[in-house]
Amino acid sequence: MATWFWQRRRPAGRPLALRSRGDVGDVRRVDFETLAPDVDTYLGQAAYLQLGYFETLSELIAPTPELSKKESLSMAAGTALIKHRELVALIRSRGEDPQELMLPFREPLDAFRRATHGARPLETMLSVHITAGMLDDFYLSLSASYGDTGRAVAEILQADDDREALVGILTDAIGADLEWRALLALWGRRLVGDTLLIARGALRSPALDTADAKKVEPVFTDLMAAHSRRMAAMGLDA
Repeated sequence: MATWFWQRRRPAGRPLALRSRGDVGDVRRVDFETLAPDVDTYLGQAAYLQLGYFETLSELIAPTPELSKKESLSMAAGTALIKHRELVALIRSRGEDPQELMLPFREPLDAFRRATHGARPLETMLSVHITAGMLDDFYLSLSASYGDTGRAVAEILQADDDREALVGILTDAIGADLEWRALLALWGRRLVGDTLLIARGALRSPALDTADAKKVEPVFTDLMAAHSRRMAAMGLDA
């Protein structure tokens, strides 16, 4: 009987393949204390974001003609679904209902996906690579606020995301047609504002006073630095 990519689980005893520091960036893990959302909000948002990445990547498979690119997209989609399912399992292990925790974020995060969905498949691939990278980094920075639960989330998010193949598709397109360089660079810059709004909105008090803004400034600075590195790695200006 065939096992589809969304049914696969990491083999027991297999060590998690962590991304390199250059991929994760230098985002600091900070105990935001009163600024961090409650743990249910944290888990519900993180789980639904991974489900959204899976849905977006899955939608790209059918219109992609090349078999190798279909495989790359399916691998990245499958990994996002595995992370979603592992976060769901973590929620259940805490005695919570995953659907109840995710439901409040369905509407705003679906709206975010629509706002960052490109008119062309390559733009949408870049959207996933950039927004998922920034938000995974942000949730890693929050993880220190949640003890053992945060450490479990960090372990899930730091596992290999299989998105480097997307980078290969994008860089191949840029190399074949330099017009893509300007178009994708512009699109990458447009993604930043919407993504930072999602990150800021996840905080317990999105309207920060001066003192609170100073607490989170290093993290947002690191998010932008990691974003610039991702763009530069593709030959794009951040």
